[in-house]
Amino acid sequence: MNVHQVINIDNNILSGQPVFTGTRVPVDSLFDHLEAGVSLDEFLEDFPSVTKDQAVALLDMANKIVTSKDIAKLYEAVA
Repeated sequence: MNVHQVINIDNNILSGQPVFTGTRVPVDSLFDHLEAGVSLDEFLEDFPSVTKDQAVALLDMANKIVTSKDIAKLYEAVA
């Protein structure tokens, strides 16, 4: 999946907060749920408009960013 299939940023949807594409579910809600100890399956039950492929792709993207050996790209990504 490419980033546009996973994340959408539109000023008309939640004031431009990044959401899962095709939904109004903020992407940070996945991280909040996981941090609270909620399983991925429970998150998907709570937000049925988010597909498992989207959630897994977001986690994969985040993993690639934080494990990048190119520190400049990491700083650019989180700036």
